[in-house]
Amino acid sequence: MSETPPEAGDPACLLNRVCDRCGRLRAAPDAVCTGCGAPPATTAGPVPRPPGARPGRDRDAAGRARNGRPRDGLGRPLPYGQQGVMRQPEGVIRSAERTLAEAQRLIDAGRPFHAHEVLEDRWKSAPDPERPLWRALAQFAVGLTHAARGNEAGARALFSRAAEGLTPFAADPPYGTDLAALAHWARHQSAAADVLTLPPVPPLVPPGC
Repeated sequence: MSETPPEAGDPACLLNRVCDRCGRLRAAPDAVCTGCGAPPATTAGPVPRPPGARPGRDRDAAGRARNGRPRDGLGRPLPYGQQGVMRQPEGVIRSAERTLAEAQRLIDAGRPFHAHEVLEDRWKSAPDPERPLWRALAQFAVGLTHAARGNEAGARALFSRAAEGLTPFAADPPYGTDLAALAHWARHQSAAADVLTLPPVPPLVPPGC
């Protein structure tokens, strides 16, 4: 397997790095935006950790750094102790076909954040020539997530990035995908007057393919 792309650490990193003001990606979630100079989002204070929790960063069973806070259905962190929506398991190696089917199921269920996690897993493990494709599909799901969260700037920026990344693959799309339709839809939405009111989302793989 090739080296993990620099933006593919915690599956939520791509979402958390989008600047709410201009929609560009920050160097890190807690970095000042280089696009518009916006400071990192602030909170009312540290979130209390559950009793008995070990100090330091949250880690998963394999010892990898992973935020342990529960999240809602759109991937937004909740305080420790609240009931969240289970996230997708990280680091699952799936075939391209299984990835597309699982991501489509999650998008159809109104869970684009979780679809993004599935697509980002494939981005990490795909052959180098395909990585830009899976990154663009992950960005497409991130755009859907930001639209559902009401983040207009983030939705516009991510749809624009997705369209740009999908276009080079549209002439000869792999795995039965209709990347031309996805790129056209994403490009249209990035410039729509109301990016938060989404028309029907084209399927990643058209029925019958």
